[in-house]
Amino acid sequence: MQFFLPMRPPTVTHHDKDLHAFMRGGKPCAVLHDSPELKDARAKLHAALAPYAPDKPFGGPVRLLVKWCFPSDDRHADGEWKTTKPDTDNLDKALKDEMTRLHFWRDDAQVCSEISEKFWADVPGIFVKVVAL
Repeated sequence: MQFFLPMRPPTVTHHDKDLHAFMRGGKPCAVLHDSPELKDARAKLHAALAPYAPDKPFGGPVRLLVKWCFPSDDRHADGEWKTTKPDTDNLDKALKDEMTRLHFWRDDAQVCSEISEKFWADVPGIFVKVVAL
């Protein structure tokens, strides 16, 4: 299966958390929560991915190929490698989490092979290909 999500790829990653500190029983405690920006990015990914969710999840090992296409500008040519943040591993985490929620596979541990690339592009979006291994 493969598809292209025409959108501005999110630059917020799973590391964008809000820290909530409080006292419990006289001892300091802290809890991390998704920031509002992260919740918004996850919701956009979910909405974009939902139409492509398979009727039946992949059952065995899969390869995930992702091409992150960020909007180019005067400084970057279409197809030029993007060597600035966010990192591909952080981008992929949010994408895989939403694909898991939408039952592309039973568990993201099934993703045994990953190829992730990021580019500057005249047409921004996310190209996704899932291959059963």
